[in-house]
This record gives sequence, C-alpha cells and structure tokens, in this order.
Amino acid sequence: MTRSPLSFPFTGRTRSTTALIAPANTSVPGPMNAPRSNRLAGLDGLRALAVIAVVLYHFFPAVLPGGFIGVDVFFVISGFLITGLLVSEHTRSGRISLGRFWQRRARRLVPPLIPVILISCSIAFLIGGDVLVGLGAQLLGATTFGYNWVSIATDASYFSVNEPELLRNLWSLAVEEQFYLVWPLLLLVVLLLRRPHVRLAVVTGLFIASALWMGLLYQPGADPTRVYYGSDTHSFGLFAGAALALLLRRPSGHRNELPRLRPWLGGGAILAIIGFAFWLPEDGTATYRGGLVAVSLATAVAIWAGVRGGRFGHLLDAAPLRYLGERSYGIYLWHWPALVLVQLLWPASSPSGGLLPIGLLATAITLVFAGISYRWLEMPIRRVGVRGSIRRVGELWTGPTRRRRLVAATAALSLLLVGGTTAAVVAAPAQTSAQLRIERGQRAMDAAARAATQAAAAEAARQATAQPALTEGPITAIGDSVMLASAPELQATFSGMTVDASVSRGMYSADDILRALEAAGQLHPVVVVGLGTNGPITDDELTVILRILGPDRKLVLVNAYAERDWTDGVNATLADFAAGNRRIELANWHDAIAGRLDLLAGDHVHPGPTGGQLYADEVGAALDRLAAVPPLPDTSWLLRDPDAPRPPPYR
Repeated sequence: MTRSPLSFPFTGRTRSTTALIAPANTSVPGPMNAPRSNRLAGLDGLRALAVIAVVLYHFFPAVLPGGFIGVDVFFVISGFLITGLLVSEHTRSGRISLGRFWQRRARRLVPPLIPVILISCSIAFLIGGDVLVGLGAQLLGATTFGYNWVSIATDASYFSVNEPELLRNLWSLAVEEQFYLVWPLLLLVVLLLRRPHVRLAVVTGLFIASALWMGLLYQPGADPTRVYYGSDTHSFGLFAGAALALLLRRPSGHRNELPRLRPWLGGGAILAIIGFAFWLPEDGTATYRGGLVAVSLATAVAIWAGVRGGRFGHLLDAAPLRYLGERSYGIYLWHWPALVLVQLLWPASSPSGGLLPIGLLATAITLVFAGISYRWLEMPIRRVGVRGSIRRVGELWTGPTRRRRLVAATAALSLLLVGGTTAAVVAAPAQTSAQLRIERGQRAMDAAARAATQAAAAEAARQATAQPALTEGPITAIGDSVMLASAPELQATFSGMTVDASVSRGMYSADDILRALEAAGQLHPVVVVGLGTNGPITDDELTVILRILGPDRKLVLVNAYAERDWTDGVNATLADFAAGNRRIELANWHDAIAGRLDLLAGDHVHPGPTGGQLYADEVGAALDRLAAVPPLPDTSWLLRDPDAPRPPPYR
C-alpha cells in the first residue's frame, strides 16, 4: 500500500472534451459547453486534490493513510473526458477516427514519460544496489503500457514498503492506456443502440461488473495487489466517468433534462472523498468491497456539480489548485522516482535524515521537474505537435552558435541517459539484499519444519517451587519478514521454538494465525509476536491476541525498526500495552539495532546473520525477564475455608 500511485488522463488546462483533440475554438452542441469558454469547470481543481492525496500518501503515509484513492478520482475524470470526446466526434461526424484518437493519446502521455524513465534509471545506475533489481521488467511494463500485468506476473506488491521499485507508479498509467485502447471499440458498439437509456444501462453494467469482480477476487488478509492493479477489477471508475459523460452529453437533437446540481452537493462529494482518504485502509475489506466504488460515485457527483456551471466549479478552480491540476501529470510521473532516489541517497536513519526532510526535498524536486516538463515539453507539443517540436529543434540547429551548442548538449545528454538506462538494466542484480536474507530465513524455517517432530506428550509437571527458564520450553513465534530473516538464529538459540513468519504481514493478521495454531494444537505456552514493521497497530488488535492466548500463556512483543512514519507509534503502543502486565514482556529490537545499521540489508530493515542473532538475543532477554516474574500468591484457600491457616505466599 503502495505504498501506493496513480495516473492522470491529461495534462494542461482542461477544455471541453472536443477541444482536447481539436482547436480551442471548436464549438460543439451539448450541455457541457459553458458560454464563452471551452473549459470544463472544476476538473483542474479535482486533479489537484487527487494529486495532493497521492503525494501525501506516498511521502507521509501516516498523515493520509487512504490517499491512494486519488487513483480512482483520476480514473473517473479520465473516463468522463475520453467518452465525452468520442461521443462528440461521433455526434458531429457520424464516425470515430480511432487512429487519430490513439495518436493523440500517445502524444499526450508518452513525451513527458520518456525523460522520467531515462533520468531516473540513469541515477539509479549510479547509485547501484537494490534499486536496480527487477528494472528490466519495470521498463518492459513502462514501454508496453502493461506495467500492472507485468507486476502481477512477477508477484510485485504495490503495498510493499521494503522494495525500492523505481517505476511502480506507472501501473495506473497502464490501466488507463489499456482502457484507451479497448473502450473506443466497445463504445462504437454501444453507440449503435438508439435509445440513450439503453446505452447508459450497458455502461452502468460494465461499472457494476468490474466492481463486483474486485469484491469477489479480494481475499481478506492477503496482499490485495492483484485486485488493485487489475484492469478487469479496477476499471469501474473509468466506466463511472463514461456513464456520466453519456448522461451529460446527449446525442444531437435530444433535449438535456438533467438538472444542475446544487453547490452543496458538490461540496458534500468533495468532503466525502477527503473523508475516504483519511478513513479507507489500504488492505481492508471495506476498501475493496465498496469503498473504492463509493469514491468513484462521489467523484462523479463532484464532476457533475462542477461542469454544469455555477459557483462550485469556479471555487474548485482557484488559482493554486488550477496550477497543480494543470501540472498533475508531471507531478505524478516524477514524485515516486524522486522519493525512491532521495531515500536511497539520504536514508532517514542517517544523522541528518528524517522522514519529514526527505518528503520535503522530494516534493521540491517533483515540483521543479514537473514545472520544467510542463513549460518546455508538454505545452510546446500541445501547441505544435511532436513533428512541429522536432522542426523547431532543427531550426535551432541552423541558428546562432549558442543555440547549436544547446542542441548538441541536449543530444549528448540524451545519448548519455539512454546509455545509463541500458547499463542499469544490464547491471541489475537478481535479488535485493533484503530478499536474500529473507530467503535464507525461509530455508532455515523449512528445514526446521522438516526436522521437527510433534511432541508425544506434555512436559512433566514442574515442581511447585521450580521456575525453569522459559527458553527451555516450547515456544510459538509468529512474525513478519524481519522475524523471517532472523529465523535461523531464533531456531538455533531456542531449540523448542516454532517460527511462523512471512513477508508483508501486519498485526491485523495475528488473530487468524493464532486461532489456526490453537485449533491445530500448536499454540505453545509461550508466544512471541513480531508484527510491527508493516503498518500501524491498535490496542484492540493486541487485546484480541491476549484474549486468544488465554490466562495461562505468556507473550513477548517484539517492537519494530523501520524508516516509516508509523514506527514510533507502533513502538509506543507496544510499550504501553506491555507495561504493568505480568504476562507480557517487550523485546526492544528497535534500540538494539538502531546503532548497528551495518547489520541490516540495504533497505535498513532486514537483518543478516549477525543482526539475526541480535534479534534472537533480545527475544531471549525478554523471555528471561518473563521467567523472573514471581507468580501471584495462591488465594484459592479463601474459597475452600476462610478460617484455615494461610499457606506460604508463593506456590
């Protein structure tokens, strides 16, 4: 989650749907034409709000944990504009020029994308290491606009915070491009239907089918990347926009009877979108079984309220929002690679680092490069096209010496960036350092599972006064990839420990795992839980864990070390929950490893062998502290005979 990026249908000032591919003075009959203006009010403002949500979600996820919904805002805008454009052309000429449509979409989207890929990959080559892993597959997805399906095929996770996937944000651009390829063909069939309400019913049916398919494929507790990335499961926003376009743009000769929406309805829709950005969890059932659909519907209402005229659209298009909205495509393209590269060059764990300064620096870089792209690349191509821009470069070459030098320097830089990108793919290692350490832990865990035999009987009863070390008895450990990387050392240190650890687990999954172990008779008297790396946790989740363990089992909670916004909150929650409870002890992995980052992989999260032993030692120290806690005095004699002599205080 993600964490997780989005896409932007168009750049620059929003015009009427026909004006997106035709001269600005083209006039088209229909209700979406505002008097004396070709702009569709409110869309730049909506784009701005969406891109702000996306950037906050990636740069400061604790501030806006549901900011990933910005993708759905953009999808609705895109479906609305594209469908309006195509219907207008069909109404005007009786046909749709597919070749011209696809050519113009490529002209809009491809030129700004090229420098993002070349510059990012070349810088990544200079940095080297983990960021190069899988770069070839990423480039394949980027150049074919199939990034989402390439990621699904390679089991890449949108929500992984431990893999520096340089071009991850291009998944949604792929979803839109696939829609642009298929939808005009489907729309030609839809437009053969004479009755407008039948057309609308067909498109609404596609909207419902995609939404239901997402809900059906989503599996609670599993990584939701497949349903989030899939063009089949995540196209309902595009179809919601298409349906709205069919509602608002009636065929020539049909009177539009749809009312204007009151400004308060548009304002309510915006507030709903903002609320969803704060509330929807990236891995929650509510998100994939109705939440994202609700975001799409709220966006459709906001678009309707904006483009039908009135104050609401003009309020959305306030100058700062319009500025960001016009540059939203460039902001989206640049923000994620900027964040990844800045984090690699300036880790949050360094003395001068920190999540806030890293986010602010990445924001500044994003705005600068997006502004340059808009001013010197997107706008010139929009005015004179790709061929016209190439001709202008040729004219510069025939001009003064200074201009010829500028063209030569630009050409040389371009060749250098192409070479850097090629070298980055060739030099890419097969696995990240974190993946190597996780695989080492998985091999050790598998070997221990094969060698382990189920105990035939429980241990003999301990003598009344004996308090053996807890490390000598059977222990159940469940955890995330940090525990998985430490599994060899844990199993070597604690001969009776069974480790159940997996990548990308969060505390929310602990209850199901513990119940399954209890049902199988594999939940031991001592339980170690290390699930704080991958996201925020709550007291309720910890309370459920304690309830499942019952009154007799003891619990060790391992805190987290990761350069994430939520780490401090996770560790504070764990410490508060463990304080004062005789059955719980805290293993302070955070403080143990904080000064030993050389023992971690390049992601500054996963330990190697020495770090894994440090992890095991912290768990052992917590178990020793638990064993040292004296038992409660026996008060059962009060129930038997209140007048009987008191037994010794401890049994």
